[in-house]
Amino acid sequence: MTVLILTNEEDVTADMVVVHLHATGVPVVRLDPADLTGGVALSGEYAYGAFHGHLSSGGRMVTLSGLRSVWVRRPGSAAARAAAPSPWLTEEAGQALYGMLRAGDLRWMNHPDAARRARYKPWQLRLAQRCGLPVPATLITTFPQAAREFAARHPDLVVKPVSGAHPQDPPRAVPTSRVAPDADFSAVAFGPTLLQRRIVKRADIRLTAVGGRLLAARKPTGADAEVDVRFAQSDSPWEPVEVRPRVAEAVRSYLRQAGLAYGAFDFAEDADGIWWFLECNQSGQFGFIEVDTGQPIARTIAEWLAAPATGRSAHTDDTDATMV
Repeated sequence: MTVLILTNEEDVTADMVVVHLHATGVPVVRLDPADLTGGVALSGEYAYGAFHGHLSSGGRMVTLSGLRSVWVRRPGSAAARAAAPSPWLTEEAGQALYGMLRAGDLRWMNHPDAARRARYKPWQLRLAQRCGLPVPATLITTFPQAAREFAARHPDLVVKPVSGAHPQDPPRAVPTSRVAPDADFSAVAFGPTLLQRRIVKRADIRLTAVGGRLLAARKPTGADAEVDVRFAQSDSPWEPVEVRPRVAEAVRSYLRQAGLAYGAFDFAEDADGIWWFLECNQSGQFGFIEVDTGQPIARTIAEWLAAPATGRSAHTDDTDATMV
């Protein structure tokens, strides 16, 4: 049985997992949906109550019934590199590829439907609250007066994008920034703005969840450190840290309710040791954490992908039942 990895050519993080799969003799097919209809081809036949499907990439052919799992890592848009790309062709190619893959009893990391929903930050914040994770006071608004009143209640604020990266090519990360004390918030009326109480943190936490296994890392910071760890200048490495039982229970509940097999959780640790939930990236990077800490994240992902199919859709899979 073969593992299918959907990602772009430049994804070196996926290479870390492929190495472990090869070492254990698990067949792997890696392709980018952007290469439909050039280097990647597909075919599916529905006849006499049966379905027979095939994928071809780089001269390799695999039957869809021969797949055990699919890792939707960071794929390009379907048919984006076709000879004559168009929005219509992208829609057609995406419907064909993901529609046929949905027909099988595959284990997904992560199922496209769950991954799409999990990208919505307002949804993330509410789910985290329901699961018992502390969430900083947050306002998303286009009302300037609402922003002013929120700032009066929480004088120390940060502002961040609702959606994440700016949709340029290539996407550009938009940093979380502190709000000036004299901000008047008039510009809020021109687009939804996410304001959040700043957590005076002593450390950043990255918790990587693979099925039911949780691997957490901690990076110490100063009280006046850069708000966004992605843009912080620090010589401190990430170090492994234990996950407290209450946090572990809440994170596993989040994964179950979100239908995710993988999630990269970001927390801010305050002076009292409380881990404040900031976000969960359903396809977040993990290579830099593994390099610093030595935690076997890539191996854990490979083991999850190589495990036998459960006979039910992993979209509704109980992540606690898929511990590795």
